[in-house]
Amino acid sequence: MSAVQDVLVVGGGLAGAGVAIRLARAGVAVDLVEVKPDVHALGSGITLQGNALRELDGLGVWEAARERGYAFDVTGFRAPDPQGTELFAVPDAKTGGPDYPAAMGMTRPDLAGLLHDKAAEVGVKLRYATTTTDLAQDDGGVDVTFSDGSSGRYDLVVGADGVRSWTRRMIGIELETRSTGMGIWRAFGPRPASVTRTDLYYGGPCYIAGYCPTGEDSIYAYVVEDAQDRSTLTPEEQLAAMRQLSEAYHGPWDEIRESLTDPSRVNYTWFETHLLPAPWNRGRVVLIGDAAHTCPPTVAQGGAQALEDAAVLGSLLVERDVLDADLWDAFHARRVDRARTVVDASNQLAQWQLDHVQGDVASLMRSVATVVSQPA
Repeated sequence: MSAVQDVLVVGGGLAGAGVAIRLARAGVAVDLVEVKPDVHALGSGITLQGNALRELDGLGVWEAARERGYAFDVTGFRAPDPQGTELFAVPDAKTGGPDYPAAMGMTRPDLAGLLHDKAAEVGVKLRYATTTTDLAQDDGGVDVTFSDGSSGRYDLVVGADGVRSWTRRMIGIELETRSTGMGIWRAFGPRPASVTRTDLYYGGPCYIAGYCPTGEDSIYAYVVEDAQDRSTLTPEEQLAAMRQLSEAYHGPWDEIRESLTDPSRVNYTWFETHLLPAPWNRGRVVLIGDAAHTCPPTVAQGGAQALEDAAVLGSLLVERDVLDADLWDAFHARRVDRARTVVDASNQLAQWQLDHVQGDVASLMRSVATVVSQPA
């Protein structure tokens, strides 16, 4: 018998969908609420490293994800010169083990669709355009009021509702989310035939310019600048700003830039970071994913860490008989230091770039890979 019988998951991203699937598959009754109106609204592009792919396999969606995404085993580094000269290429660590590629690019809507379809298949009750408005817990459970006026009682509430988690606020946790000082432009377009992996350009007018294939016919490209208020720009002005910044980068960037013509496929966000110290729970409400830890995407581990949170929490809830302090101690022992390693490394690399220091990027990536190659 599992430690819980009825669970509410708040948030339908990687962490929320992942834990919902694992619990429902074990016979737990799971409701998942997502404030966005449909799954296709959930984000842009993502790079998934091997440990994330291993977790997708555990959720039963790896084969479908591999068909939709674009896998590769090497990261290239190019110069911001007129030729986009390739400086060197680094074999990526296979952090998921030898059975998986080192990395795979994919669109977040495609990945979310696979996870939500699997959740529905195993019995999760999905409710979109809905969130929580009130939580009240006692020793036996949590009473929840929803934005549509309905209510329910659960053994556990999992807050997987992102960086600005409303669940976190409702249980009285004040957590400072700070900007790292960088802003990132992202855009989607067709994949040039020459792009078969991620390439990174350091230097020039931006801290980083790069791209990642997300499918046979698609790519997302990005440039990272000083964080600034870009909210007053029209979509057309946003597209023009990104294209202008990218003009210093060549090689495959020349073809990518010419294909960036749709303003609706450009977005701008800041790099942000926070890490919640243990405990991540308050009684029968627990935070996972970006609600507990978030970092700039400089080591491409955010999605993997969300999926690992889901795997560890799900397995403990299914394997244990009681939701008690021992269960929470086991969860925090397996997740907090591991998440801290990723957050600290991501912020360290971002700070190197801000300080215009030539950091040893490859060594830092290898040190993180050593940690995350071990099972969560």
